[in-house]
Amino acid sequence: MKKELPYFYVEKNFGFNQDEFPNLIMRGGGCACVTACDSAIYFKKYFGLNSLCALDVNNISFDDYVSFSQKMRPFLYPRFSGIDKLDIYIDGFNGYLKSVSENSLSLSGFDGKENYEKAKAVLKNQIDKNYPVPFLLLKHKNPLLKDYVWHWFILGGYEEFENSLMVKIISYGEWMWFDFDDLWNNAFGRRGGMILFERGDKNV
Repeated sequence: MKKELPYFYVEKNFGFNQDEFPNLIMRGGGCACVTACDSAIYFKKYFGLNSLCALDVNNISFDDYVSFSQKMRPFLYPRFSGIDKLDIYIDGFNGYLKSVSENSLSLSGFDGKENYEKAKAVLKNQIDKNYPVPFLLLKHKNPLLKDYVWHWFILGGYEEFENSLMVKIISYGEWMWFDFDDLWNNAFGRRGGMILFERGDKNV
């Protein structure tokens, strides 16, 4: 079974390429901000949550995206150790949601120390609901992921085979498929995890 989320382009890029930020600090440490911006754009484009951003989500220019990132940045700004905990991300994104008076989206964390089978079920459930999944990877043993260490990216799809689950990693303005078992279980030491979205008016 294969499930891929629709996404969006920022000019030539699939999502936004963090390496193209004009600001050096954001190029080095703006990954959490990018995944939050991408998620906000996604929920506006595909769920009609128009308060999340003022962008024309069907025609996103590089300059417009950078301008939007400056609105998100105060809530998920680069820092010395990075946004290296799920709670920091959740608090920051919730602060942004409050600033734009958006009450229909909530976030929770799924810790990277949880077992693989549970993680697989949670991931599939999120994508089956058509929700993007921000993912924090801290340390990893596979050299193929060297550019994704201590990094936030989006999981935007999965394909299930008899003995494996491949996931679609979206980052740096492109995407690639990677084995989810390897992604989840080859981490070591401190672990990151996943951000889970849920919709429903929190004031009800």
